Amino acid sequence: MFDVTTLIAFSTACFILAIVPGPNVTVITGQALARGTLAGLAVVAGTQLGVFLMILVVAFGMQTLVTFMGWAFDWIKLVGAAYLVWLGFNMLRATGKLDTAKAVKPKPLWQLALQGMLVLWSNPKALIFFGAFIPQFVDTSHPAFPQVVVLGLIFMLIATITDGAYAVLAGSARHLLTAARVKWLNRISGAILMAGGVWLALARRS
Repeated sequence: MFDVTTLIAFSTACFILAIVPGPNVTVITGQALARGTLAGLAVVAGTQLGVFLMILVVAFGMQTLVTFMGWAFDWIKLVGAAYLVWLGFNMLRATGKLDTAKAVKPKPLWQLALQGMLVLWSNPKALIFFGAFIPQFVDTSHPAFPQVVVLGLIFMLIATITDGAYAVLAGSARHLLTAARVKWLNRISGAILMAGGVWLALARRS
């Protein structure tokens, strides 16, 4: 279904995107700082469940689009590439601030997981992101649904590892998550993402 080059490119892009702090990471680190590593990991589980549901929505949507409006798919990929450049630009401007909540009383893990899922779904940009990013790696000569699901699962695996790392760091060594370090991470990742978006846009036109 996918060649090695595509999988490497996709996995690399996923890592760059997943490691940059966003609303989900803010909640993860906030809960880990306030309630411990296990609380942060519970939020990770909830966010990944939300990601899986979004992937299914995108998969059904892409399959329908390719089936009935295949001619529009290339334009969606081009718009998606432009959206990635815009995301990269915003990463360059990010301040790097993370939630540094004080210690509070314990909270049931299922509530923390539910919070993680709700935070993801309350951000419409997440669904727009998956709809812009994943299609860049879909081959329209094959069914779109299984491709989107496989790519989505790869993204989930990488995001689980990176988000889990944030939870562990925040829960055990909060001094490592300084705003300055996160800001530089944003700048480097943003520049790479912008370059990747331009490359994808040019590749679609050639």
